[in-house]
Amino acid sequence: MTSAEKKELQLTAVAVREGVLTSTYSAQAGHPGGSLSSADLFTYLYFKEMRIDPKNPKWEDRDRFVLSKGHVTPGLYSTLAQRGYFPVEDLKGFRHIDSYLQGHPNMNTVPGVDASTGSLGQGLSIAAGMAKGAKQLGKDINVYALCGDGEMAEGQIWEATMFSAHYKLDNLCIIVDVNGLQIDGRTKDVMNTAPLDEKFEAFGCKVVKIDGHDFDDIEKAFGKFHKNHGSDKPTVILMKTTKGKGISYMEDQAGWHGKAPNEEQYKQGMAELAEARKQIEEA
Repeated sequence: MTSAEKKELQLTAVAVREGVLTSTYSAQAGHPGGSLSSADLFTYLYFKEMRIDPKNPKWEDRDRFVLSKGHVTPGLYSTLAQRGYFPVEDLKGFRHIDSYLQGHPNMNTVPGVDASTGSLGQGLSIAAGMAKGAKQLGKDINVYALCGDGEMAEGQIWEATMFSAHYKLDNLCIIVDVNGLQIDGRTKDVMNTAPLDEKFEAFGCKVVKIDGHDFDDIEKAFGKFHKNHGSDKPTVILMKTTKGKGISYMEDQAGWHGKAPNEEQYKQGMAELAEARKQIEEA
């Protein structure tokens, strides 16, 4: 990608993070930590990688995305708003009783959401079914699923992975946000699922390990996914990230898994993001 394209992605990621803060602050609820760690991935997917049309969210031949870690809707919703699926202003209604933007994604109410998810472990099965359906119909459709590293302790994840390899779903890209934290603490202490790369390879997948905050790395990973088409193997991208990325007091803190900022914290976070935008623009 060109330096101008990377700069545009970086600026968009800042806007996505602002939306995460705004929505969770307005709701006084939600999950900012994992939304912020995934913000760069969301940005790349919706602004560069996926074949989609915000003006026609139900376009039959679009690529599909499944948010298996369904609690990080602040990140997904903010990205969808930036991409033009609905007004950015609507993020302020997040989790309000009369809002269509509820705490977990609902494909019946939110434009751009391809699957209703929430219970961890189930989203990957949905994505695998979509990928199998596309193969069955002879459609050139890629399916992307974002999972959390804490979610790797769910047995259904490995059943879905086994299914995906057995049916040679090389149109499926499994992305794992490896930020090392979950609601109860460090993933290695709650339930150590390492080494994830060796596990996925043993289940029959192609594995790519990247820095999930580096757009060059992200681009190379998806390039490998496309090169893997025809390999008869699903692709797994293990992206090392920092929970709460971009907000100093949230970074690498398990306490920010599911907690909203107060007014002072909100103002500080927005000021930090404004400074990040300035530095990107001046670089």
